[in-house]
Amino acid sequence: MPAISVIIPAYNAEAFLGRCLGSLQAQTFEDWEAICIDDGSTDGTGARLDALAADDRRIRVIHKANEGVSVARNTALKAAEGRYVLFVDSDDFLHPRAMEITFNLAERDGSDIVCFTYDHGYRTRLMLRHILGLPDPKRMAFKDFGNFETLVTDDISAHATEYAHPGEGLWTKHCQPWRCLYRKEIVEGIDFIPGIIYEDFPWWSEVMLRVRKATLTDLPLYFYYPNRRSYILSSREDFKIRSLQTAITAAEKIYAHADPVRKERWERQFLLPFREKLEKKLKNA
Repeated sequence: MPAISVIIPAYNAEAFLGRCLGSLQAQTFEDWEAICIDDGSTDGTGARLDALAADDRRIRVIHKANEGVSVARNTALKAAEGRYVLFVDSDDFLHPRAMEITFNLAERDGSDIVCFTYDHGYRTRLMLRHILGLPDPKRMAFKDFGNFETLVTDDISAHATEYAHPGEGLWTKHCQPWRCLYRKEIVEGIDFIPGIIYEDFPWWSEVMLRVRKATLTDLPLYFYYPNRRSYILSSREDFKIRSLQTAITAAEKIYAHADPVRKERWERQFLLPFREKLEKKLKNA
C-alpha cells in the first residue's frame, strides 16, 4: 500500500504529461502511486501515459470514455490505494518537496488534511509571457524551504474561505481540490458532481464537515499552469451559470442540518462569494 495516491485526470493533455509526471518522479518522497485517468482523449494522451507507466510501476493508467473531470476524479478515488490522496491537474506540477512536507506534517500533527498554496509568481509570469506571445521558460528554479509557519486547528471552518484576501493569519483559500493532502478516509464516498464546472464547491464543502484536524501552511508547493484550453476557461458563459446554480443548490443541501456555527461561517466565507459570482454573471448575461 503506497503512502500517497496522486489523482491525475487527463484529457488531450499530451503536451503536459512529461512535466506533470516528471514532477512526481522528482519528488524527495518516493512512496506514492499515480492514478492517471485518460478521459477519452483524442490526441496522444493515452499512448503517452502508457509509455510513462511502462517505465515506472508507480504510475497506473485507466482508459475510459470521455465523461468529464468529475467522473475521472471519482473513478480514480475508487481505485486509490494510498493512505493519503493528492490531486494534480495534468497541465500543472508539484514542487519537488511537496509530498515530503505534506506527508510529514500530516503524520506529525495527526491531521486529516494539510493545506498549502500555489506559486503565485509563476502563474503571473506565465500569463504575462502568454500575453506577450513568448514561449514558456525551458527550465524551472525551485525555492528551497527552511523553517516555515504552520497552524494546526480542530476547526477548519474558522480558517477556510473563498475570498482571496480574508485578513491576517493562515488560511486555506478557495475550493480547488489540489490545495490539500487528504487522509483518504476523509474523502471516500464524497463524489464530484458530473457534468458541471464549479464541482469543487459542493465537494470541498462536504469535506470540511468531515475534517477533525487540519494543518495549514502558506508554502507554495503547487504550480498552476494558466491553460486557455482548460475546461473552465474554455466553457461558455451560459454553461458556467447553470453549473454555478447546480453547485450552489447541492452545497446548500449539504449544510441544511450542519452545526449552526460552522454553517454560519460557511455561508459567510463560501456561499456568499459564490452567490455574488452568480449574480454578476446573470447581470452580464
